Amino acid sequence: MLFALAAAPGGALHSQQQVRVPAEHGDSLTADLYGSGSRAVVLAHGGRYDRGSWRPQAEAMAKAGFRVLALDFRASVEARAGRETACLYDAECLAADVLSAVRYLRQSGAAEVSVVGASLGGGAAAQASADAEPGEIDRLVLLAHMPIDAPERMRGRKLFIVARADTGSGDQPRLASIRRQYEQAPPPKSLDVLDGTAHAQAIFATGEGERLMRRILDFLTEP
Repeated sequence: MLFALAAAPGGALHSQQQVRVPAEHGDSLTADLYGSGSRAVVLAHGGRYDRGSWRPQAEAMAKAGFRVLALDFRASVEARAGRETACLYDAECLAADVLSAVRYLRQSGAAEVSVVGASLGGGAAAQASADAEPGEIDRLVLLAHMPIDAPERMRGRKLFIVARADTGSGDQPRLASIRRQYEQAPPPKSLDVLDGTAHAQAIFATGEGERLMRRILDFLTEP
């Protein structure tokens, strides 16, 4: 099903259109496309989310002048259908979907492509930046991302974000592992630690949500 694009005030386009993105092995990804323009953003969801969970953030980015592609990971689609695969928490496997989305945007005219990934999708985004060709991914926003094996290989400008009291398995704060990933990643980079306990995309529904959205937009638009 395709959704018609509607003009927002000021001429920006920010309603969604469902698209199919070519992927490896002759497969394809389902994604929602918002906005238009030569600056593009890929949104990679967390393990408990899907592409539709990004709608408020995608619309805000589209209103700011970005073309935004929110993807559904193939492994997540399979898991929601009761067919969980080994790819689901494998950053290298998931990264292939992120790179397919990045290359789709490049091939359709994007001059700059950034990736925003949350939790599981953050690990996929981080790994995609390590696997990408130089210049394919310009900026990377990682919301409490799933750690990757070689953060020193990440490319582009990087913004790491985590809530101070966000805890993972064994009730261990995620901040320590995120900080280690940050320290190993090459510059340019920055780390923002927000208040609260919310994990990744859940931060948008807290009192820190507005601040988080402003920070991401500032990072995506800074020279």
